[in-house]
Amino acid sequence: MMHHGETRGEATSGAVRETARELADLMCRGFVAHDRGKREEAIEAFTTVDAWQFQHLSADKARLAATAYVDALWEKDTVELRSLQQGSLNTDSLKASDWSPVAERFRARAAVVGMDPAYAEQSTIAWKRHKTGGDYWTPMQRAQVHEIRAAIGNDTYPDKPKHGQSGFGPEAARYALAIELHDMHTSEHWIQAKRVMVPYYECILRKQTHEQN
Repeated sequence: MMHHGETRGEATSGAVRETARELADLMCRGFVAHDRGKREEAIEAFTTVDAWQFQHLSADKARLAATAYVDALWEKDTVELRSLQQGSLNTDSLKASDWSPVAERFRARAAVVGMDPAYAEQSTIAWKRHKTGGDYWTPMQRAQVHEIRAAIGNDTYPDKPKHGQSGFGPEAARYALAIELHDMHTSEHWIQAKRVMVPYYECILRKQTHEQN
């Protein structure tokens, strides 16, 4: 449990998994808040997550990073609304839409966090394909690799010990799986998404505290 007044760097030893569980829960709450159009609730949830995973940021900058993420999701929704025809998305219209406002918000997040700007490009491609069809999971994982590298301060992630070097690492894969589970929109799938994301945050926290996974 993250107690009031506890410093972010105190997520060590046995507290790591408990903190990771709470972060996974908050990440899911943030997406649920987004789905329900509750912008401030989404920002609050994602701010706490970003404050923990980007420990090099001040509290104000963590909030800016989270707000930029939420703004990107809201801009995505705006693009979708403009492509609605008789209650259904027009895929051709959606593909031809201007997605630059989404990319701009992701670029703002990347700038605040200090991650590779490619994060913004890959995130925008991923969310566009997520709605229009096609391979969205590859750019989504590419984007998350940049985010994880920024969180752990290691540009060589994923450091795989032997073969299988072409993958994006288990944490990026977990993030993509969590998005897939979110798409099912059932309480059971949300529970699964939370479980999937616990090792994601646990990995980040352990690497920040120099613990071995």
